Amino acid sequence: MDEQTVDALRRVPLFTALPERVLRRLAEVAVRRTFEPGETVILEGEPCRYVYFVAEGQVRVVRTAPDGREQVLARLGPGGALNTVPPFLPRKVNHATVQAVTPAVLYAVPVSDFLRLVDECPELARVLLEDFARRLDRLSCLVEDLSLRTVRERLARFLLEHAEGREGEAGTAAVLRRWTQEEIAAQIGTVREVVGRTLRAFADAGLLKIEGHRIILLDREGLEAEAGM
Repeated sequence: MDEQTVDALRRVPLFTALPERVLRRLAEVAVRRTFEPGETVILEGEPCRYVYFVAEGQVRVVRTAPDGREQVLARLGPGGALNTVPPFLPRKVNHATVQAVTPAVLYAVPVSDFLRLVDECPELARVLLEDFARRLDRLSCLVEDLSLRTVRERLARFLLEHAEGREGEAGTAAVLRRWTQEEIAAQIGTVREVVGRTLRAFADAGLLKIEGHRIILLDREGLEAEAGM
C-alpha cells in the first residue's frame, strides 16, 4: 500500500473521523490524479466511472443549459466529494461537469470499489451521508436564491460575500478581484449582460465603482439593503 496515499487521504477533512482500518481500505483502491486549471475532471452526461475526493486545490461544479449558459452548483476545496450520488441511481451518469479552478490533486475511486466499501464500512457510509446532507442544504439555499430573489438581490449578496477586506479598516475598501462578469453570472444564475447592467446601476447609485478588473464596494450598508440582509 502506498503510504503517501494514506497520508493524503488522512488530511482530507471529510475523512478525519474515519478509523485507520477504513482509511487504509479506501487508500488501497484510490488513485492519485492531478489536474491543471481549466482541465475537466468529470463531464456531464457521461457514464459515472469514478468517485473523486479533493485533496488539494479548488474545483467548480457546473450544469450547462442547451443554450450554453452555465449554472455553478458548487465550488469545492480540500475534503470535497464528487460524484457520490450517481453510483446509487439506476442510470449511473455524471450529473454535472467538474473543472479544476486551480492546480488540483484528487483521488479517484472506481464506482464498483466505492459501493463495496460503503456496504462493508458503516463509518464510511455515515461520513458520506453527512456530506450528502450538507450539499442538500447548499442546493436548497441555491434554489431559494434563484426562485425568490431578484438578480439585483443575488448580485448584491454575491459582492458582499466574495469581496476581500472591509470598509473602514486602515482606510481600505472591500474589493472583488479575479471574477469576470461571465463567472459572476454563472454563480448567480443569470447572463453576463444582466450582470453588466446591474453593476452599472449599482455604480450610478454610488454603491460601488469599477476599476479595470476590480469592483470596489463603496457603500456596504446600501448593498446590504439591496441584498435584503
